[in-house]
Amino acid sequence: MTPSPLKLHPYNRRDPNGWDVLYLDQAIPVDPVAKAHMIRDLRSWSRVYLLNPIRMVANLLLAIILVVKRLLPFEFKGYWLMHQAAAWFLKTWVRPEACYLIVRHLGLGSNIVNFLIDNGPDPTIPKSGLYPKTEADLADNAFLEHDLILYNFVYDYHQAQTANPHWIDAVHQRGVTFDSVRPVEINIDFTPRWHRILDLESAIELFKVFYSLLLTNQEFERAVLSLQFDENFGCYVSAVINDYRWNHLITNRHPLAPTSPFGAARALLLHGITTEYLHRYLELTQEAVGERRVGELANPGQHRRSPGQG
Repeated sequence: MTPSPLKLHPYNRRDPNGWDVLYLDQAIPVDPVAKAHMIRDLRSWSRVYLLNPIRMVANLLLAIILVVKRLLPFEFKGYWLMHQAAAWFLKTWVRPEACYLIVRHLGLGSNIVNFLIDNGPDPTIPKSGLYPKTEADLADNAFLEHDLILYNFVYDYHQAQTANPHWIDAVHQRGVTFDSVRPVEINIDFTPRWHRILDLESAIELFKVFYSLLLTNQEFERAVLSLQFDENFGCYVSAVINDYRWNHLITNRHPLAPTSPFGAARALLLHGITTEYLHRYLELTQEAVGERRVGELANPGQHRRSPGQG
């Protein structure tokens, strides 16, 4: 059962709790339950005391693995082992809040891809059906599928844009549909267990080592590069909505200048946060469009539709 949003401390004007203030601030809208889990994860003791030592050890191991694998005359991979280990690792050692955010991220990613297909140059592009509900669901090649869905979508989207150069005008004329922006169902066990101690970023630092070991060098590089596609997806959505005001929140930028794999854990954390921002932006846009349509029905002739806002 998912806990309720964050329990706040009594406010002290002489000694304010920074995490409580951050949770209450709405300058950057985030789903309240997801934000509560983020705050709990960020203020966990493992992030305070374990993250930096884990990062140093993980980067040392990553360097050894990358060098050795480049020297070997052959390459190897182990998708099944990688995903089985990921599911076990998350369920055994990682805080439930972090697991919730990881499982939720894959569902939000599918929603965003499907939204772009619904409102894109070719609505027949294959949609994403990746909607895990538990850590165990991740064992079915979920992380690899997530990367493949993103890359295949970008490729198909480009092909469709080339074949339909005036597609965006048609979308704005007919209006944007938000059918694919829907809640994702998550079923994480939040029962306290002494061994589930690792925060999200510490867990990612450790697992990136295993990820680099069980993927080929090209696959690992591709996975790291995919994090910088945040900027591309932000531009895709903004073109459909005809609103670029939120894009300054994207920090994973410029895929033509790939970042180092040693910063992949931090980039992945930012990728998850950016996805939360983008999905919440779509939800709020959906609500605003719905309210305007209700107003148009109540007062016909007094409202005019603006481009891209259906």
